Amino acid sequence: MSSTGKYALITGATSGIGYELALLFAKDQYNLVIVSRDGQQLEVKAQEFRQHGVEVVTIAKDFFNREETLSVYDEVKSKGITIDVLVNDAGQGVYGLFKDNELDRELDIIELNISAVVILTKLFLKDMVAANSGKILNLASIASKVPGPWQAVYHGTKAFVLSFSEALREELKETEITITALLPGVTDTDFFNKADMNTSKAVQDEDAKADPAGVARDGYDALMAGKDKVISGLKNRVQIGMSNITPDSMVAHHMNEMQKPVDVK
Repeated sequence: MSSTGKYALITGATSGIGYELALLFAKDQYNLVIVSRDGQQLEVKAQEFRQHGVEVVTIAKDFFNREETLSVYDEVKSKGITIDVLVNDAGQGVYGLFKDNELDRELDIIELNISAVVILTKLFLKDMVAANSGKILNLASIASKVPGPWQAVYHGTKAFVLSFSEALREELKETEITITALLPGVTDTDFFNKADMNTSKAVQDEDAKADPAGVARDGYDALMAGKDKVISGLKNRVQIGMSNITPDSMVAHHMNEMQKPVDVK
């Protein structure tokens, strides 16, 4: 089987949902541009993806650094590559009460979860508009739909991603470009370690964590179908459905009880 000749750029492609998405694209014969901070892991994963007969370009960038994020577009263009699908997967959280968390850490999360998404979308979208073709998948979260005590900044960033995605979809509705948001719930990835969140009540039940491969499949299928968004998992769809008809203050209280540390009454 030969490559389609199309390129998908995927951030955060070395682990979790991003890795599983990259694997799906490779299996469908999309060439890949994978971006992550860890250059060594990028090369390891690139070798895996190349087993599917596709070209894989690795770009090591730290999205906490805005200049590095801005440089991705020029680096891709310098290689003569046009991106057909953009997947903004990279993201992190920070756990704890807002009053106690370090400001610099929270600003880093905003830079990664919001600024990097805006920058990459802005730069690659202009080429898609010129070609009147392209797809963008943004990783939101069910956190985008509910307030998040103990993860106030993270939930806020994901609310931005969902709103941003829905606005762009409306702006582009007369084109052949589609914008899709993927809303996973608690998923079995390294997210919770990076967020220092392993003491949260929300993550104690290992069996309740979704398989990242299944989440990626939900997002991939929705993207290819041109859907506006997809909530991955029946339990998450029910939770969001209930939150939509529940007073915000009650939802916030419920989330506080779910997300606080196990040793906090």
